[in-house]
This record gives sequence, C-alpha cells and structure tokens, in this order.
Amino acid sequence: MTNNLPLDGIKVLDFTQVMLGPCATQMLADLGADVIKIERPVYGDLSRSSIEHDQNDGDNPVYCSLNRNKRSITIDVRKPEGQAIIYEMAKTADVVVNNFRPGVMDRNNIGYDDLSKVNNGIIFAFGSGFGSTGPYVHKGGQDVLAQAMTGTMARKADPNHPLAIYPTALCDYSAGMHLVQGVLAALLQRHKTGRGQQVEVSLYDSMIAMQMQEAATHMYSGFDLNWAEMPLSGAFETADGALVMIGAFKANPLQDICKALEIDDLSPQYPDLEIQRANRGFLQSVFYENFAKNTTEYWIGRLEEHDLLCAPVKNLAEALKDPQTIHNQMVTEIDYVNGRKMKLVTSPIHMSDAPFAVRYAPPLLGQQTNEILAEFGYNAVRISEMKTEGLVG
Repeated sequence: MTNNLPLDGIKVLDFTQVMLGPCATQMLADLGADVIKIERPVYGDLSRSSIEHDQNDGDNPVYCSLNRNKRSITIDVRKPEGQAIIYEMAKTADVVVNNFRPGVMDRNNIGYDDLSKVNNGIIFAFGSGFGSTGPYVHKGGQDVLAQAMTGTMARKADPNHPLAIYPTALCDYSAGMHLVQGVLAALLQRHKTGRGQQVEVSLYDSMIAMQMQEAATHMYSGFDLNWAEMPLSGAFETADGALVMIGAFKANPLQDICKALEIDDLSPQYPDLEIQRANRGFLQSVFYENFAKNTTEYWIGRLEEHDLLCAPVKNLAEALKDPQTIHNQMVTEIDYVNGRKMKLVTSPIHMSDAPFAVRYAPPLLGQQTNEILAEFGYNAVRISEMKTEGLVG
C-alpha cells in the first residue's frame, strides 16, 4: 500500500460503468481514494463483457484499463435490503459517483435526496449524456452521439473527406476528467462549509467546452475556425511512412518550409495567411508531392533544421514503445489473476510527493464483497445469508 496520497481517507461509492464514470473514479483511486465499485450481481460493469477476449479467466483489457485501484462488491440495489446496505455505506462515504441515465439512482431510492438524509456532507457526482434536464434528458448518451451533436464530427481537415467517427473515446475521457475536477472542487468547498452538494457533467457539455476557441470565434465573427484546415499544416505521407507539419508560430513559415523541402520560395507569391488560405489546395499539393520523395527521418531532420514543428506519425504499438513513453513511466506491469501479468497505461499526473502506484489490480466481479461488508459491520453469518438471498454476490 502507498500512504499519504492526496485523497487518502476519502471514501468513494462508485456505481459507474463503461468509460465516462470509471475513468473518473480511477483517477480518484489513483490519487488515493478508497473507491468501492458497486456492481450488479452476476453481470457487473458492462465493460467487463464489452469486447471478446482470449482469456478464460479474469476480465477483458477494456474493463481492466479503467478499474485499477478499486475494490468490487456486488449488491442488488433494486431490493430494499440492498438499498439499506447503500444507506449504511453512505453514512461514512465522502463521494457517490454514477453515470446512469438521469433518474435511475432516484428510482432505486439512492439518489442525492435519499443519501444526503443520512449524510449531509455527501458529494453526489453524476455524469450523463446530455444533462439531467432539458430536451434530450431521456435520450441515451454515448461518445459518438456527442461527437455528432456538438459539431465535433462535422469539422474535417478536408471538406472532401467523408464524415468519420473519432477513433478514441474523446468525449468520455474529457467528461470523466471534468467530473474529477468537479469532485475535487466540491471536496474543497465542503472543507469550508461542511456541506456536500451535487456535481454534474455531461458528454455534450464537455464537447461544447472543448471547442471554446472555435465557438468564441464563430459567435464573435461568424468565421468557422478549423485548426485542421490551416494552409501550411497537415499530415503527409513520406516514402516510408508519414509525418505531421505545423507551419505556424514563425514570421515566415512558408519560406522556411520551402527551404526545408529544397524548392523555390513560394512566400512572395503567397505572402500572408489570407492568400495562403485561398490557395490551400495548391500549397498542400506541393507539400504532398515533395514529402513523398524521401523518408520520414530525412524530412523530420530537414524540418527541424529550419525550426519547424513536426513529428512522425506513429501507430499505438510504436507509441507505447517510444523512449519518451518509457521515460515518463506511462506503462506499468501489474500482477493480475492466476499469476498472470498485465500491462496498463498509468496516470498522466506525476507528483513528486505522491508517485503513482497500483494498490489494487482491477478487481474481479465482487472480489472484495466480504471484506467490504465486514468493514461496515456485517458479520460472517449475515453476509452468508445475504449471498443465499441473492442480495450480494
């Protein structure tokens, strides 16, 4: 165990599943909170079975990537007896987190109004698709829907490209991190007031907020700012791969790009951003043609020689083995079930006095049910009875 972590002593009741909520509670757990993952008997978190995997024990890597440093208990919260267990746990809990559809926790009598009656210092954190009120309150929320409905998906590097789904769960992660920020702020405020409160984020709001620059520009001038359409920037195939180049943050980037590409200077003909935007198609075709003539390593060297921002395009496997990834200790190997090892991406937060540590491997479904119930005063006989009744697993 690692002591003296920032959230040591903070107890979190975690009803979350899939990604938005679990990535938030995992961050709280990494920071030292005691995160008790409360799951459905038999099935548990949906991400336990969201993809096929080739192991006959344990859980799939999607689930494991989001649930380290947590303990799992299964409780049937649809039953009054299960709700009574939650009330008992809530008496000494600091935070309750869920990302069900709006109203689910209330219908099971474990919403904020219910739990705050037994603990007025409880912080009730909620992540949803669109918010707990409004015209989309009953619409199912999901990462790709948020991409589509907030303008994110419509913004493309090239208007001729087809629409595409962003291949990483961008909305889930951003909303999860906003939820963490809200929980931490609520904990600080409770330290001043002694009172808990509700904290709410949504995929929809997080993606609107992520586009703050583009939104402000559009509302102020009507101009659609699109960083991917900058005329001197882009992703370009080389003779053996690809690279990205950013032609910006310099007095005359086009002149330096032409020097790096060893071609005639085009900057007198295209001297400013407005003219470059109007002729983006031509300029991009020049870049495509010339980058294809040599290797990625060659062009990275040439571009860096002229102080132009650039990088090779790597796949995930290459990125995970990159010397910078290793130096930053962004991958850790943990002991999992049956003597197996598992590699996971670690926390991106590096603290000198609270280094990242895996205190608990991703738990099997209900793995710590007995020990958690014992901590809240249930004896072995009663725990056995509750298992027989199907109340806990």
